[in-house]
Amino acid sequence: MTTTDTKITYYTLPLSGLSCQGCVKKVTKALEDIDGVRIEDVDTQSLSLETWGESEQYSLRQAVSAIESLGYHVGYRHHFTLSGLNCGRCVAKVEAALDEQPTVFTHAVSKTHAEVHTSLSADALIEIIHQLGYQAARASDHDANVSTDNESPAQTDARNANPETSEASEASEASEAKSSSVDNPADSSKASRQQYVLSGMTCASCVQSVENAISGVDGVANVSVNLAERSAIVKGSASSDAIVAAVANAGYGAEKVEDDNDRRERQQTQQANELKNFKRSTFAGLGLGAPLMAWGVFGGSMTIQSSQDQWAWGAIAVVTLLLLATGGRHFFANAWQALMHKRATMDTLVALGTGAAWLYSTAVVIAPALFPEQARHVYFEASAMIIGLISLGHAIEARARANTSKALDQLLDLQPPTALVIENGQETERPLDEVKQGMTLRVKPGAKVPVDGEVVDGSSYIDESMLTGEPVPVHKTAGDTLHAGTVNQKGGLTFKATGVGSDTMLARIIDLVREAQSSKPELAKLADRISAVFVPIVVAIAIVTAAIWYFIGPEPSVSYMLVTATTVLIIACPCALGLATPLSVTAAVGRAAEVGVLIRDADALQTAAKLHTLVFDKTGTLTRGQPEVTHVNAIHGDQERLMAIAASLEQHSEHPLAQAIVGYAKQQTLALPTSNDFNSESGKGIQAKIEGERYYIGNQAWMQAQGIDTDAHQTDIDAMTQRGETAIYLANADSVQALIGVSDPIRDDAIDAIARLQQQGLEVIMLSGDHPDTANAIGRQLGIDHVIAGVLPDGKSEQIQSLQQQGKCVAMVGDGINDAPALAQADVGVAMGSGSDIAIESAQITLMHQHLGALADAIGLSQAAVRNMKQNLFGAFIYNTLGIPIAAGILYPFTGMLLSPVIAGGAMALSSITVVTNANRLRFFKIKSDDK
Repeated sequence: MTTTDTKITYYTLPLSGLSCQGCVKKVTKALEDIDGVRIEDVDTQSLSLETWGESEQYSLRQAVSAIESLGYHVGYRHHFTLSGLNCGRCVAKVEAALDEQPTVFTHAVSKTHAEVHTSLSADALIEIIHQLGYQAARASDHDANVSTDNESPAQTDARNANPETSEASEASEASEAKSSSVDNPADSSKASRQQYVLSGMTCASCVQSVENAISGVDGVANVSVNLAERSAIVKGSASSDAIVAAVANAGYGAEKVEDDNDRRERQQTQQANELKNFKRSTFAGLGLGAPLMAWGVFGGSMTIQSSQDQWAWGAIAVVTLLLLATGGRHFFANAWQALMHKRATMDTLVALGTGAAWLYSTAVVIAPALFPEQARHVYFEASAMIIGLISLGHAIEARARANTSKALDQLLDLQPPTALVIENGQETERPLDEVKQGMTLRVKPGAKVPVDGEVVDGSSYIDESMLTGEPVPVHKTAGDTLHAGTVNQKGGLTFKATGVGSDTMLARIIDLVREAQSSKPELAKLADRISAVFVPIVVAIAIVTAAIWYFIGPEPSVSYMLVTATTVLIIACPCALGLATPLSVTAAVGRAAEVGVLIRDADALQTAAKLHTLVFDKTGTLTRGQPEVTHVNAIHGDQERLMAIAASLEQHSEHPLAQAIVGYAKQQTLALPTSNDFNSESGKGIQAKIEGERYYIGNQAWMQAQGIDTDAHQTDIDAMTQRGETAIYLANADSVQALIGVSDPIRDDAIDAIARLQQQGLEVIMLSGDHPDTANAIGRQLGIDHVIAGVLPDGKSEQIQSLQQQGKCVAMVGDGINDAPALAQADVGVAMGSGSDIAIESAQITLMHQHLGALADAIGLSQAAVRNMKQNLFGAFIYNTLGIPIAAGILYPFTGMLLSPVIAGGAMALSSITVVTNANRLRFFKIKSDDK
């Protein structure tokens, strides 16, 4: 695109679908009548045109719409996966940037995906999004000038014939596209997700180094490194070999894992080896250091005063060196690796501290004459005790860290390791990874369903509480769906595998939990920024401290210099800082998963903790979503007979209210009389003859049209309206025979859940497309004062936006499908999932168990998690803020005492243990459902 002046702009647009000059003439003719557009050149491959005037952007889009209405295609359709978008404002920011581009014709943006119809290249769009501070990667390319994979050409034409496609439609289609990507194992965005088990990481600065190394690999769209689990999740098109090589070049180790079972196995092996090594180092360090310290405490000489002292302490120097080379080897090896890569880590501080103490002490042993008599003190016990205490801290920390992943392990354990496969009439037990889609399997009574499937033969009851939370087993027969991890109760079932491996519902849930546990909240980014410069600053402080004590400190200044510098290095190890947030996130997300609440990422966890307002969709969220007969007033005649007549009339209608009446008759096992001479009028009612008499069923307008008086029943009708019921009249030619109240019943737990949320200080709003009278009646029953009624689906997101403009942090609670625009606009989208793919993909939080009370639990847990993170960060910051000055000797002028390096080592280990223990408290967060 080039611009010659401020009034006229030239564009060149790629075309496809034009096969001859006849097609070119059609395009030319279609553009001739559009104001503000002049064709410069057109052929079967491209179109050059100029636009002018104040509405040139609109004119350009009119031209594109006109061409595509002919069945041809303009520009490209790019699909992107997005990251870094945390709320509806982020989505709006991206949309505004795209709207500013004249050659972006249409777009549909959510927090995780974008579909853009444009003449710009994918790289240009990625750059636009990057400049906003977000990340974008190609999910699939459509540079061949074709319609999207998820659209038929007819759908493409219909969409582009109307350039002002509603936001609701676009968001719904985006949600459907996301669901499709989950269902399709070959989807490129899903295939781009890779897991790695890492080794060699010890602190927050290591995390920063690994993330920077992986982010620098071409094709990496997003990386999340978890220090607590020594793992990484990488998204993008980069090869695993390139990622492993990048991590190795940074001085760490990485192994790609194929699935969560593989990851767990490798992590358990790694944790077992780490624990064994830490225990060995602890026993060796404390075994040597404790007797040496006891010797000094109980009056033994720690100075070199004779040749005998030299020989004795020389032997201890050798033993201590062996300890540093074995039990402390990984500290020095990791510190050397860090030095080679021009960075500093926790191991750098430990290696410098223990190494300096040993070198100084050894120098005193070898050449005591070089030191003043007061400075001939040895500190071998400090080197040994520091190694022992820090190793002890790491051992306790490693054991505690393993507990934070127990919730995910419990999910993994739901799926059995083997399956009974039926081949050629024979049953064979085979490993789960050998089961392929389309195979026929059998599940015996009492066994777990191994994969997702469809029942072919048999009948049984399945316990699906792990997915739905419903304690009552569900009856399954031929044609019904089975989910991996559910439990077969009594009968045997034969079923065909429809989802295996990573394509099962259980695997998708595990994926979601895993990604959430590896994600970082905004709070963690503060720790990352500090950790990037923390260790170099500590080393600088240690050097300054040493210089001050050497030049202006009391004698023996050399000893004081060594003690203070070593203590600063040891006490400042940033282990606690690195563990402060990831452990809290891992524990909180895992605890939430245990009770059926799936939290997509750490930002959703943090945002949920500061919510002001909850907006509930009514139908299917606060209510059951299926109308039922809730009241029958038989005016003339027997109630059962009148309801049988009503059902006979309504059985020909597909209207939800009609189906409610038919369902009532089936539930009551009523015999329906035969009806004939049937006639209906859409939106009003039905009439037919039954047993020679004409009956009418419908609304008040239908009755009045038939000349039937309804005034006498107005009091009953008003009472129904107050209860939130829709009144249906049943009449014969003379009078109204019965009044039937139909409503969508409130969920059993809705009233209690709303009360709990209000007690938490949250504003609760109900959003409904119903008539205000009906919606307000439901609101009164629920205890909701603020009801917004008569809202169409495409207006829900506008209501959310209006609340946000008032400065409120808003969560939208819906069914995850028709509420997609509002879910995307909200700061936090909450889907009532019932295990559905689309709900899991369309919201930040999914309530798998369909209990609204779980939302109150989720918000309470989010608040507890954020408090926990702040406690950990505060503790880590305060520990270092106070610990470093004390270690440097700031209290010496007032107390005459210095902090021992040994005490510093113990304090450093204790800080990490404290953070890990505090984070693990979230695993025992009290959930109200636990009491049931």
